[in-house]
Amino acid sequence: MASSFIQTPRQYEQDSHVLHCYFSGNVGGDSNKELVGIFVNRDSNAFKLVRQSYSCRYGQDLLRLMSNVQRNNSFARIAYLRMAEPHERDAQLMRQSLFGGSLNLNTLIEVACTRPSSELLRIKHCYQTRYKSDLEKDLTQKINGGFKEILLAVSRSCRNYSSRADMSLAMCDAKTLYEAIESGRTIDQKTIISVLSQRNNGQVRAILSSYKQLYGHEFGKSVKRSKCGQFGKEIRVVIRCIQHPEKFFAKQLRMKNADGREILIRTVITRSGIDIKGINKAFATKTGSTLENLVLREFNSSKDKNNGIAVGILVGLIKGC
Repeated sequence: MASSFIQTPRQYEQDSHVLHCYFSGNVGGDSNKELVGIFVNRDSNAFKLVRQSYSCRYGQDLLRLMSNVQRNNSFARIAYLRMAEPHERDAQLMRQSLFGGSLNLNTLIEVACTRPSSELLRIKHCYQTRYKSDLEKDLTQKINGGFKEILLAVSRSCRNYSSRADMSLAMCDAKTLYEAIESGRTIDQKTIISVLSQRNNGQVRAILSSYKQLYGHEFGKSVKRSKCGQFGKEIRVVIRCIQHPEKFFAKQLRMKNADGREILIRTVITRSGIDIKGINKAFATKTGSTLENLVLREFNSSKDKNNGIAVGILVGLIKGC
């Protein structure tokens, strides 16, 4: 959440000075509080100017500096994800998910299905520029099975973005989806993929709303039937992510994953100011606890001095203060 005051050039210089002190090991008594304030209260434009100030004063790329130490430093990881421009951050997340060792389908689904279609287009352009490779081509090469076709369809849908949903078209598409499931002994996967590839995420949400209005139940319930098979399970994950992102993220946070800390950091950073309060509510409904408590449990298990800063930033973003 951005601060309510307008920063001056002097304040950008002060922010860069605080960060330089941290990364050079010259940490003062109030440094932790100042670091938390920077990463809770600045917006994307402010971070860009802080980066410029840091480069001018200290001759270093602040993002590169953070990137070099983020693997073993939770604060640096948070700072990197928070300070990078969203489309640059997401392009890197996609690249790491495809080529960072084991394939990370959850992160690919997360980025492809929860970003606005206009932003997804910027991510694809950034991916092409930075990695000299086409995102759709890499998805084709690295993913097998139904998820490949589904994610490719969602990726291509960003070409058709607009600011308003067409409800008449949504009603027609809802009927098309119904026929694709009900008209034969097996479902018509090609038709479902075709609809996903031709409509942006906002329009898909309108289609799903129209489907429930017309047939009295969610589309996700229709594809639970046995004849939908593995494709039904895969399309249901993607549809849930598009239609109810707060529930998708809350479920990811409840799962016992080896990279649970990374998922927690990434969710809070990328969804702050968007739907983090809804995610917190969905998480609390299922667990009886809050994301604030999850942060404390995750980071209070060790005495790493960076954990206190990490906790302060994540809790501040969750509360929106």
